[in-house]
Amino acid sequence: MIFLKRVLRVGLVALIISIVFIIIANVWVITSTQSRVFTDYAQLPGNSIALVLGTSNRLSSGGPNPFFENRINTAANLYREGKVVHFILSGDNRTRYYNEPMMMKKALMSRGVPDSVITLDYAGLRTLDSIVRCKEIFGQEKIIIITQTFHSYRALFISDYYKMDAIVLAANDSTNEFVAKVNVREYLARTKAILDLYFLSTAPRHLGEKEPITL
Repeated sequence: MIFLKRVLRVGLVALIISIVFIIIANVWVITSTQSRVFTDYAQLPGNSIALVLGTSNRLSSGGPNPFFENRINTAANLYREGKVVHFILSGDNRTRYYNEPMMMKKALMSRGVPDSVITLDYAGLRTLDSIVRCKEIFGQEKIIIITQTFHSYRALFISDYYKMDAIVLAANDSTNEFVAKVNVREYLARTKAILDLYFLSTAPRHLGEKEPITL
């Protein structure tokens, strides 16, 4: 019985420490980056390169993913406004049947963005991979990141760690019940980002040869 009480006590202490760490991590990530999250095109510099972070174009139910649609619409609008001259579309392509960058490219081209201003990054398996590859493989350190607000803080936090000059144009968030689940997952993802960067020294799964983008 005494042993069980000690185990429960240790478990409770560990739980409290974990909760406190998650709270501190999220406060740190958000407060250090939120001033560089924009929603107004007019506040952005022109002639920029944009990194569009990937997500599936379909939900698990088979319906269209509003996060995907809103990111693509935001990217297309930036191009029409003359704010962006080239896109890096970074996402997951770990199997032949799942190709986020190609789906983003098709969606952008259907909205009038030409193939000539699009570069595909097939190894953006995670946000960290997409950010680091943008700098190390494609040679871009000053970028506009396109993603949703909840995701933007983590993307900028990782960019800051790698000394990149990044801002975010936030695409509209979805209004369905899926948002709550994504936000809970993001609380944990921000915590993991700190662990990856400052404790685990996590590197992208794939780097490879440099493919600098020159305009």
